[in-house]
Amino acid sequence: MSKPTLHVVPEPGAAETKLSIRGVSKSYVQASGDRVAALERASLEIAKGEFVCLIGPSGCGKSTLLNLIAGLDRPDEGEILMDGRPVTDPGPDRAVLFQEPSLFPWLSVLGNVEFALELAGVARRERTERAIAWLEKVHLARFALAQPHELSPGMRQRATLARALACQPEVLLADEPFGALDAQSREILQRELQSVWLDTRNTFIFVTHNVREAVFLADRVVLMSSRPGMFVAEHRISSPRPRAFEDVLLSKVVVDVHDHLLKEVERVDASEEGARPDLA
Repeated sequence: MSKPTLHVVPEPGAAETKLSIRGVSKSYVQASGDRVAALERASLEIAKGEFVCLIGPSGCGKSTLLNLIAGLDRPDEGEILMDGRPVTDPGPDRAVLFQEPSLFPWLSVLGNVEFALELAGVARRERTERAIAWLEKVHLARFALAQPHELSPGMRQRATLARALACQPEVLLADEPFGALDAQSREILQRELQSVWLDTRNTFIFVTHNVREAVFLADRVVLMSSRPGMFVAEHRISSPRPRAFEDVLLSKVVVDVHDHLLKEVERVDASEEGARPDLA
């Protein structure tokens, strides 16, 4: 059995900038009429081919930021640039993975991937071949003709990943895609995602609450503050790939990131305690 190829994490500045988040602010109006600031003057540069994990307290604007990068929403202030051009709408150059797999229940696994390729303008004779190739990469080829309801949650998420990657997006956005899985399925998918990403090298922005997951997957873990969210710290992961969860270096970074995150969570708890209405 051949040894896996060792992939060294690139140094900062080694690649051109793919995404620029410049002074982005975003707020929403609640049903009560109160305006809530989700992001405030958030700025970040992401290199081409970089795997960045965003982590922070609940409600800090991580999902809001993904929606803005995807073009599903627009910032109140600031701008998001991709290859130097403003992001204003959704496009095939970006794909989004959500926590719940969004497969069409009336199509087979293969049909779901083929449908995405059809929308991307891939010729009919090429669609099936490419779809099967990507299902093989995520170890689902033998379930190509299965319906989504016949798959386990982890297998459905693999199918969603294959569908997204088959269209060869330049940027992949993931909003806690493994959050609903059991621990064993989650670890298997983390390893498989690492392997697939090493082949594709998409620019990847991955939102998670799991510090261990973030450190295992990312080139860089970026910590967001409590609401309104802004970027307050980053941890560059220098361990080469493929990585192992038992890596001592990774374990040390997990502790550092967790301690920093805990401070932000404590800030949230303190602010909510102070804002709690007196119902006596």
